[in-house]
This record gives sequence, structure tokens and C-alpha cells, in this order.
Amino acid sequence: MMLALYSVLMRLLQPALRWKLRRRARAEPGYAVAVEERFGHYSHAAVLRDEKDGTPMRVWLHAVSLGETRAAAALVVQLRLALPGMQLVLTHGTATGREHGRALLQAGDVQVWQPWDTPEAVGRFLTHFRPAVGLLMETEIWPNLVAGCQRNKVPLCLVNARLSEKSLHQAQRLTWLARPAYDGLTAVWAQSGADAQRLTLIGAPVQGTLGNLKFDAAPPEQLVATGRAWRAALGRPTIVLANSREGEEDMLLQILRGNRAPAPVDSAQVATKNIANAVQWMLVPRHPQRFDEVAQKCRSAGFSVSRRSEWSVGPASADILLGDSLGEMAAYYTMSDVAMLGGSFAQLGGHNLIEATACDCPVVLGPHTFNFALAASLAVDAGAAQRASDMTQAVEMALVLVGDADHLQTARQAARTFSQAHQGAAQRTAQAVRQLLLG
Repeated sequence: MMLALYSVLMRLLQPALRWKLRRRARAEPGYAVAVEERFGHYSHAAVLRDEKDGTPMRVWLHAVSLGETRAAAALVVQLRLALPGMQLVLTHGTATGREHGRALLQAGDVQVWQPWDTPEAVGRFLTHFRPAVGLLMETEIWPNLVAGCQRNKVPLCLVNARLSEKSLHQAQRLTWLARPAYDGLTAVWAQSGADAQRLTLIGAPVQGTLGNLKFDAAPPEQLVATGRAWRAALGRPTIVLANSREGEEDMLLQILRGNRAPAPVDSAQVATKNIANAVQWMLVPRHPQRFDEVAQKCRSAGFSVSRRSEWSVGPASADILLGDSLGEMAAYYTMSDVAMLGGSFAQLGGHNLIEATACDCPVVLGPHTFNFALAASLAVDAGAAQRASDMTQAVEMALVLVGDADHLQTARQAARTFSQAHQGAAQRTAQAVRQLLLG
């Protein structure tokens, strides 16, 4: 009964979804691509072809956004090794995820939007693609998606699964909807023991704790080389506020404007200001639709801006560099001496810090890291990250690091060691999927 009421609501929301997609497409044209796929209607470009000796094993992998798609890359490699000849059906919910996901495809694979969570759209998706298994990355649980897979006898699994305390409490408030959805999954493989405990409390069939796939996402060599070239060209320390969210750029700009004020009498404060003014500051907003907004914020605060989209060879001279491109975070981290983690200074739970440490870039965290609580705690314990109480303290910590060559080198080595010490989740997950399918 409750699922039926939920389904009515999702049907009624379809016009609102279309309106939202049109609105977002003004800033991100990718949202205007193949809109009908979201409702289970597919063109000739979304057809998987059978082979002469039958239908190959079709593995459906859902990576909703950019972060999940990056983490999925290592898993796809291991799945191809564990299940030779498989066809990949890759789905996304965001334009950035879809754009980045193209690199994961091989001949015979297909990439489409996640079906909107109505029985009709889900049913058309499953009938069209006939997956042997569905793999949802991290947190993507949708009631009709689960129910549709149950009806069609498609084993549906949650991989790299995580559930924060906040999300658990939200799910428990909606237990009439959340518990049947989690309980309807075939298997759940958690990132950590704490995630496994929380997922079990909401009814998920946890089969094991396999680690975090993000540790297996090696930075592309070409981007690392690009970042090193940019770093050499700059010739001075760089601090990046990476994956910044709304309000966080304002926090940093206010601090940087203060560093331009007349020098204080205190000698330690004078030294800090001198280092701050010698540093190359960089901003990389999380969402591309905010690139222009953030550039304007910087200029309105009195800073010159050099945008990545305007670089011909490397960074142009400016007060602030703006990373307004997609898929180049590895280059930005490689060129930087320290990364301050966006999403952790506003109450948003933070973003992936593992990608920074894989590029030997130590991290300064804000107080809000509940989305990556275990990774954040492990990174701090390993010396790969430091935790600040707010943006002001984060800037101070970052400046102390870049002002002490020996301390910085130790932190860079700790970041490298930390990222390498927790690898292997992709292979373990692929083998668990193989066992589920082939016994």
C-alpha cells in the first residue's frame, strides 16, 4: 500500500523533473541529452546486441554522479577480469557522471540515464536491457527500482555501500518505505564495519565489509604529468580549496581579503600574512554550473582570476586560479601542495579526500566529514590529513605546512602511504559479484 502511494507521488513529480532538467540544461547542456531515457524510452543508440552464441552476461552498474563514477572505474576493470566478455550497462543521474563515464565503455557496452523511480520506467528499463545483475554504488536505493528487480528476478546489490548516522536516522523516520527497499536487495557489501552495522539496522542483507573502492581509483598518468608541469611553471606553493560548495568560497575570500589589510604588530601574524601573500590560491567548485558565479565572487572581492578554461599552455598569473573544468581533479591535486576539502566547512559532510592523497597531496579537513567519516579518521591518524575547526584555522594549518619544507614532505609521504595501504576493494567486490552469479 505504501509503495503504491509512493509510486503515485513519483508519477505526479514527472513534470517537475522535466522542468528541472530544462532549467539545469541552461548551465549544463548534458541534462538536455536523451531526456526520454529517464522515463524508460530508448533510441537505437541504447541497444545492446546479442552475439551469435547467445546473450552475453550483462552487468548493470549505477554510478549516480561524478564521485561514484570515478570510484566505479577500478571496479569495472576488475569485473571485466572476473567476468570475461561481459557487457556493461552504465547508468547515471547527473551530467558530470555521464560525461566522465564514457571513458569506462568498451565496444558492446551502453550508457543511459537512471530510470525515474516509477514502476513503468523501471519496468521498461529492465525489459529493454535484461541485466544479469544490478550493482548500485554507495547509497542509491530507490523503492521501485528494488521492487522491479524483485519482480523480474534480477539480483540487485549495493556495492561500496555506506550509510552515515544522519542518513540512518532519516531512513528510520521513513522506515515504512526504507526498510522494504533495503530488505529487498540481494546483497550489500559495505565500506566499513560501522557502515555494515548501520545498514543491518535498517534491514539490509550485508554480506561483508570489503573496503572503499575509492582507494583503487589511481590518478591518470597523463593528468599527473600535467599537474607536475603546472606546478613547475607556477614556481611557488599552491593551496587549493577543492570541490568547494556554496558559501565556502566566501569564507576563504574573506580571509584572503583580510591578509591584504595593513600588517598587524604581532610578528607571528606578520609572518603568516607574508606566507599567505606568497602562496598561489586555487578554487575548484564542486558543481560546474557555479563556475561563472565563483569567478564573479573572486573579482567582486578584488582578486584577479585565471580560469583553467582560458589557459593555453599552463596557469596564467593571477591572484586566484579557478579550476573550471571537469575530470581534471588529479591534475589540480598534483599541482597543489595542500588541499582544503570542500563540503567539510559547510554542513554538507565533505567530499572524497582519497583522490587528493592518491596524488601525494595532504589534506586539511573542516569539521563536517560525516559522509566520509572513516576515511577522514584514518587519514588523520595516518598523518595524511589534519582537521580544522573552521575555515580560518584550515588556512592557518595549510600555511604552516607550505611554510615548512620538512613538515610538508612528511605529510606528502604520509598521504601516499595512506592511499596505497587501503587498496584491493575493487578486486574483492568483483569476486563477490562473480560468486553471486556463477556460484
